[in-house]
Amino acid sequence: MHSLRDTAAIVGIGETEYVRKSSKSLEALVFQAIERACDDAGITPKEIDGVVQCGSGTAYVPIMDFVRNYDPHVVSYAGMAPFGGGAAVNSAAALAAMAVNAGMAKHVVVWHGLAWGSLNQTPGDVHDAVDNKHDFETPYGWFGQPSHLAMVAQRHMHEYGTTHDQLGAIAVAARKHAIMNDNAVMRQPITLEDYHASRWITEPFHLLDCCLINDGAGAYIVSSAERARSMKQPPVYIMGIGQSPGHRTKYWAQNPALCETAAVDSAPRAYAMAGVGPEDIDFFQTYDCFTITTLMTIEDHGFCKKGEGGPFVENGRIEVGGQLPVNTHGGMLSQSYMQGMNHVCESVRQLRGTAGAAQVRDAEIGMVGGYAGSTYASLILRR
Repeated sequence: MHSLRDTAAIVGIGETEYVRKSSKSLEALVFQAIERACDDAGITPKEIDGVVQCGSGTAYVPIMDFVRNYDPHVVSYAGMAPFGGGAAVNSAAALAAMAVNAGMAKHVVVWHGLAWGSLNQTPGDVHDAVDNKHDFETPYGWFGQPSHLAMVAQRHMHEYGTTHDQLGAIAVAARKHAIMNDNAVMRQPITLEDYHASRWITEPFHLLDCCLINDGAGAYIVSSAERARSMKQPPVYIMGIGQSPGHRTKYWAQNPALCETAAVDSAPRAYAMAGVGPEDIDFFQTYDCFTITTLMTIEDHGFCKKGEGGPFVENGRIEVGGQLPVNTHGGMLSQSYMQGMNHVCESVRQLRGTAGAAQVRDAEIGMVGGYAGSTYASLILRR
C-alpha cells in the first residue's frame, strides 16, 4: 500500500445519543451523526463529496440520497470498507485517505449505525446467516459470540494461566471510564466483587464480560492534510493503517491459532507506516466485544508478550492515569456497542485534548484496534 502517513486527517466527528432502544429510526440516527460531524468540522452536508460505508450488520441507509438532498451533484462513492465488523470502521479510513489524496473528493464521510437494541438482534444472528456456519458450527453449539469467545477465553486460561480476576479488571476499568462519559449506556459503578457476582452467560464469561447491545450511530470526516490545517478543528492525522485477513478462516472452529487475532499481522503494518512502535502509543481504543478480546489484542499489538496480557491489565495499568489507558470512553463493555465507531471518535477527542475527565495527559499518538473475527485493522492517529 502506498504510504498514507500524515497525508489525510480526521476533521470532524459526530455521534448520536447511545441508548438501549431509540425512538428514532436507524436512518434518522445516521443522518444526525453525519450532520453533527459536519458541524464539528465547520462544513455543511452540501460540502461532502465522498462517502465510505462500513458494512457488517448495518441496515441499509440511503446515504447517497441524504447527501444529494443538499447537493444534486454526483457524489464520489469511495467504496465499501473492505472488511466487515469492527475492522471496517478502521479500514474505511484508508479508503477515505486515498480518495482525498487522489483528488476524488475534498471531504469524505465515514458512517456507521446500528439499531440492534430496537430490533432485538445480536451479532450471532449475522453469523448464523452464513450457510457454512449455520450448517457446520451452529448445530454443534458453536453459535453466538459468547460461545465463540468463551472457547477462546478457556484456551487462553489453560495456556497462560489467565484468571477471572484479570478479566474482571478489564470490565471494572471500562466501567470507570464510562462513568466519566455523559454519553454512555452503563454508568453504574461496579467492583471486582460485582463482576464475580454477575450471572454466568457462557463459562468463563459472566454478564460483565460481555458487550452491550444498543442503538446509535457515529460518523467521522476525512480531508487532506493541507485542507485540514485551515478547518474549524485541530486536525487529527491518519498516521498509519494496517489491515489483515491473516491466515485465519472466517469460521471460528477452524482457526489454527485460537488465542491470536489477525492484529499480529495488522499491527506491525500500521507501526511500519507510522514509523512508531508500541512504546510510542499513549492510549489504546480496542474492539472489546468481550474482556478476553481486550486482553488478546493488547498482546497482539505488542504492548506485552503473548500470554502476559493477564498480569498486564492488573493494578490499574489500563485505566486513565495508568501505563496504557484502554477504552477511555468505556468501550463496548460499558459505553456503546457501535462496532468501533465510538472508539475512533473517542481517539479524536483524546488527541484534541477535549476528552474531559477521561483525558489522557499529553496524549500525542493513539492506536485504534478493529476486530472482525478472522480479520483485523489497526489504525494509528496523531495530533
